[in-house]
Amino acid sequence: MSKPRKLEGMAEEPFKGDQKHGTSVLMRWENAFRAKWVPRLPLWLETWHLTYLTLLWSGLILLSGWLAREALHWLWLTSAMVVAQYLSDLFDGAVGRHRNTGLIKWGYYMDHFLDYVFQSSIVIAYMLIAPGGLSGYFVAILVLSSAFMVSSFLSFAATNRFEIYFFGIGPTEIRVAIIALNTSIIFLGTSWWPVTVPLFTALLALGLIFMIFRTQKELWRIDMEAKRASQKGPEDS
Repeated sequence: MSKPRKLEGMAEEPFKGDQKHGTSVLMRWENAFRAKWVPRLPLWLETWHLTYLTLLWSGLILLSGWLAREALHWLWLTSAMVVAQYLSDLFDGAVGRHRNTGLIKWGYYMDHFLDYVFQSSIVIAYMLIAPGGLSGYFVAILVLSSAFMVSSFLSFAATNRFEIYFFGIGPTEIRVAIIALNTSIIFLGTSWWPVTVPLFTALLALGLIFMIFRTQKELWRIDMEAKRASQKGPEDS
């Protein structure tokens, strides 16, 4: 029995989930910082240790949100965990590449699933301290922010290009914004949330709509180019 032939142009591409495309405001300094410190990390600290630390950071954020219901200064712990997760997330993949650990697909899966867990813990912590009547908005924020992640993964499945930067904003810039937000909450309280939370939800929805429109337009273009290329005869090539 003969083996089925692979269609021309359908050769399997190497997995590129560990290669992020796009740029962000702080990327230049972030890359320099990572390159300097990756070789200096202790050898006992492996890539999977750094990845799993996100579970600890997420649990402590939920704890800080619970405690912040009585005293908002507990949000300093939230900010500290955001910094801790930034460092573990920054170095987990870099350590694996530097030491040739080989956990490329495992790292892609676990790192981004735990990113979702971490993101959810932050939204839940804010929901715990929010004034009454805003819970529905925080559910919407969790759904919308998760939709950005889903869109990235679906786009990656279609193009093998993994993009997590939107309009020059990436995870690092979002973490900076969260720390700034926590600081403002500690000093100003949450009395201004009934206005800003619905506004932020609306802006997040508009950003998602724009990103989906742009992504589907690009995928349409790719499909049509592939169709035209497949319809060319040998005499046209």
